[in-house]
Amino acid sequence: MPTIFEQDGYRFFFYSNDHEPIHVHVRRGDGEAVFTVADEVALRESSGLKVQELARAQQLAEQNKRLIVERWHEYLA
Repeated sequence: MPTIFEQDGYRFFFYSNDHEPIHVHVRRGDGEAVFTVADEVALRESSGLKVQELARAQQLAEQNKRLIVERWHEYLA
């Protein structure tokens, strides 16, 4: 489960056998979310995260979109 980056208590990662479309998993505490990373970063699913936590996770994913895509291609392409 390669970690892409960690910030503000959020860990952004992939599973080693992940699949298209490009997406990123995010964990904070006991909560987790998945964001699709295409033209836009969009929430696909979430569990156990508050609205404010989801908003911050999406903001961080958007700020690091280029890194997420680069790492996806390094690990999974």
